[in-house]
Amino acid sequence: QVQLAESGGGSVQAGESLKLSCRASTDSFRALCMTWFRQPPGNQREAVATIYTGDYHTDYPPSVEGRFIISANNDENTLYLQMNGLSPEDTATYYCAAADCRSWLGRQWAFRATNFQHWGQGTQVTVSS
Repeated sequence: QVQLAESGGGSVQAGESLKLSCRASTDSFRALCMTWFRQPPGNQREAVATIYTGDYHTDYPPSVEGRFIISANNDENTLYLQMNGLSPEDTATYYCAAADCRSWLGRQWAFRATNFQHWGQGTQVTVSS
């Protein structure tokens, strides 16, 4: 069982940055597919960044590419999301999710929320103009 706990959310002004963290309680952190999802109020959950911790392969949707950076510290069992150039459209609850993986499974797989068995409780990010 993988337990995930996000932190680092908050309220910022447009253009500012935030860094989210997701601490994982697991012995298998080095073999996880991990994705950051977000869910704006009244909208569906969407993927914003993904990484395979085995080889640090990453991918992003066009909406955040160049602004968000996902990373993982395998020694500390921690996933990060550096968010730069935030806008009000980035306001959402952000979740980290994990699935047991033995390899990079591709963008389509990693961006599909139903593929992930383990979820954090979410952290709120609010961006004001």
